[in-house]
Amino acid sequence: MQGVHLCPWIGLEMKNEKRFAVKDSLTEEEIRYGLRNVIKDGLTSQAMGTLTGGVFLVAFALELGASNMVIGLLAAIPFFAQLIQIPSVYLVERYRIRRTICVYSSALSRLFWLPIALIPFLFSLETGLAVLIVALLLHSALGGVGGCGWNSWMRDLVPHDRLGSFYSKRMSLAAILGSALSLAAGFYLDRWKNIFPENELYGYSILFFFGFLAGMLGVYFIAKIPEPSMAPPGERPKLSRMIAQPFRDTNFRNLIMALGPWNFAVNLATPFFTVYMLKSLELNMSFIIALTVLSQITNLAFLHIWGKFSDRFSNKPVLTVCGTVFMLTVLAWTFTVPSEEGILAILLLAAIHIFMGISTAGVSLTSGNIGFKLAPKGQATAYLASMGLINSLSAGIAPVLGGIFADFFTERQFSWTMRWTEPGEEVVFQVFKLHEWGFFFFFAFLIGLYAIYRLTKVKEPGEVEERVIIYEFIYEVGRSIKTIFTIKNRLQYTSQFALLVVRNSFRRLR
Repeated sequence: MQGVHLCPWIGLEMKNEKRFAVKDSLTEEEIRYGLRNVIKDGLTSQAMGTLTGGVFLVAFALELGASNMVIGLLAAIPFFAQLIQIPSVYLVERYRIRRTICVYSSALSRLFWLPIALIPFLFSLETGLAVLIVALLLHSALGGVGGCGWNSWMRDLVPHDRLGSFYSKRMSLAAILGSALSLAAGFYLDRWKNIFPENELYGYSILFFFGFLAGMLGVYFIAKIPEPSMAPPGERPKLSRMIAQPFRDTNFRNLIMALGPWNFAVNLATPFFTVYMLKSLELNMSFIIALTVLSQITNLAFLHIWGKFSDRFSNKPVLTVCGTVFMLTVLAWTFTVPSEEGILAILLLAAIHIFMGISTAGVSLTSGNIGFKLAPKGQATAYLASMGLINSLSAGIAPVLGGIFADFFTERQFSWTMRWTEPGEEVVFQVFKLHEWGFFFFFAFLIGLYAIYRLTKVKEPGEVEERVIIYEFIYEVGRSIKTIFTIKNRLQYTSQFALLVVRNSFRRLR
């Protein structure tokens, strides 16, 4: 970068060029330094996301009086806000200072968790709900501006032959932190509710404030990541042409048409899992957090396996296998109905969360990496932004539709029964039953299967058949179990040997 640049988006002269300097090439040491800070940002972002999102955000909104439609809207906002990545493509291509854009947009974005944390202190319930929606919208929109540059930046920074292993490590460490924070936050909220039952909302305020602090610490780490220069732009095309280019690439278009329905299916169901457990199953917060942590632990346990497989066998087969397993867990939610047989319901919920953790580890890792890998060098910003556009539209529309139709399906049910009649007796077998949220879970399952079918049309260099992944996965799990028992036996023999040594020593002392 030469001279002084004027960036109208942030409205200030870039006088601190040395701090945010873009380099033509990075040394191996600079890359390692950058990757360490990417991991640190991942940890702080995970801390912010854990303390301000998921179960805690939904519970906070319900305490403010949010309806099902509002819950759907809150789930949709982060995805609709990502549409701002489209004009952000021009911003990145025009100024070519991705780190600067990410630092300023992330800082402004994360500031909005401060007014959210202050809602119980400053506003009534009705006004507070409106403030929550507006602040979350601004937080997500500004985050989307930085996200566009971040994707392109990471595409150039992280070596392609280490994408799977690096991101699995980053996600593993984040999962460990997220699990610990979830348990601590869940325990804290239960204790707060017992001690201050009339002031439950203030407990969430403290949680969100610490999430805000973690997010601002993440901005510091983002600022320390070095930035390699973007590929020479050549003739700068129009924004509309840049966005349209990925759709003219047949293979990348197939990927977009697979991930679009996938994101619709996932976000038709997952935003309402917490509402379903809180309202329909009437589970307490501690148990829901325990299930979430169980899912995170299994996610963590299998991240390394999927990361190794994606580097070795490519991303597509891993994504296909994990996507299929995830959709089966979504279908399994239709069988979780309130019943007197509580132990069976608990076991089913635990099994669902275990397999959700296993599958989402592979899906989260490979769904992003496959886009990085198939986007041509020099055009990654436009390609990934176009993919993000379709994903955001799909993921944003789904929970809004879910929230709108939630009350409609609450009063309806569909069942499929079989009858056996004989003289003096009739036996009825209930084969299948849909009620309330079960409709959404079933529809999400069907749409997810279509998305997996579309994924089979994508071509990725080095891909193998899905059965190879299944065989390798079974072998890897079996070897891990064998290792665990081997370690257990060794520890047993070691402890026996140590006990023998201690006994002999005492005998000699005598």
